Amino acid sequence: MFKINPYRPGAGLMPIYLAGRDDDLENIDSLFMAMTYNIPVQSVIFSGLRGVGKTVLINSLQKKAEEKNIFCKHIEVEERNDFISQIASCSQAFLRKISAKEKFKHLIQKPLEAIKSLVISFDPNDSTFSLSVQERELYKSSNLTQSLTDVFTTLGEAAYQSEIPICFFIDEIQYMKSAELGALIAALHRTNQLGYPIMIVGAGLPKIYAMLSEEKSYSERLFLYKEIGSLSKEQSEAAIRVPAEKFDVHYTDEAIDRIVEITKGYPFFIQQLCQIVYQNTDSKSIDVTDVEQNIEEFWSVLDNGFFKVRYERCSASDKKFIFAMVQCGELPCTISNVAKIMGKSVTSISTARAQLISKGIIYPVRYKELDFTVPEFSGFIQRLSEYQQCE
Repeated sequence: MFKINPYRPGAGLMPIYLAGRDDDLENIDSLFMAMTYNIPVQSVIFSGLRGVGKTVLINSLQKKAEEKNIFCKHIEVEERNDFISQIASCSQAFLRKISAKEKFKHLIQKPLEAIKSLVISFDPNDSTFSLSVQERELYKSSNLTQSLTDVFTTLGEAAYQSEIPICFFIDEIQYMKSAELGALIAALHRTNQLGYPIMIVGAGLPKIYAMLSEEKSYSERLFLYKEIGSLSKEQSEAAIRVPAEKFDVHYTDEAIDRIVEITKGYPFFIQQLCQIVYQNTDSKSIDVTDVEQNIEEFWSVLDNGFFKVRYERCSASDKKFIFAMVQCGELPCTISNVAKIMGKSVTSISTARAQLISKGIIYPVRYKELDFTVPEFSGFIQRLSEYQQCE
């Protein structure tokens, strides 16, 4: 029999009740308000582990921005996708919007030419551009920064004169290529200097702070940084109770405590466990026994989906590195301890470390210390027969 379930675990799925993010929504909303007055503002970067709700948060913020008639576009960066073509496509969409109004048509020529220069002969393999007139190549330039800056400044001028601010919502920033990220920072910086209303709200894994700083030293002044973590006990309780109450289903205090203990307040884990418990319980009151009876299924679902999909991206050498991290006994662990367990030098495992960071499996917590980007990933590794056989 079909049963309506109020919990929505998934990649970026909006929960029925978004718990614990009120301050973030309110603070960024004030920046959106400033933009509607043509006041340039700092862009915002959210970072956090997998499953803490970064995508859900920036999707919620996009809705708020759209309500204020800010032109918004969402970009999800992928390892195999070209960011430049995506940002160009979003920019063209803005020009189509303002060209629909007769009084703004004269504003589109300069940014349109800049976008064409960026796109016509962009080669993602060697990052070179052909600046063309009537699609006839004149010369080549490898200056991605200047090309993207031209797009942003001409777009910004059009946004300023039409009084239609622009906000790009960029998810999974950690997958951006170094040259693309550096060009984006420089382009945004120049746009801000000129006082144009263009803003970025970005999200990614914890390593993005170091990425931004390494590309441009002034990036720390260009962005507002906010780390998104697990929910507090009170916030977790609201995330558990509120969706079920819409269907007159209630949790006992003991059940709430057990769910928070198991999930450690991670939003995705709360949604996943509560979905299973709710689906398998017929009573209008969910107690701690109902929770206990579904813990095994909860871990099984995570093991076969959330954890496994990331583990399968790892090569044999990656897995040896991961096993050594778990064998350290406590996370975060130092790279020297990983090397010691593997019986190798720190230098010889640096490539595996870099690959795992690039794949978004691990991240540097502090200098020479590492942890997993996925909460409770070490427990998943310990449950693997492959790991147990190597101990």
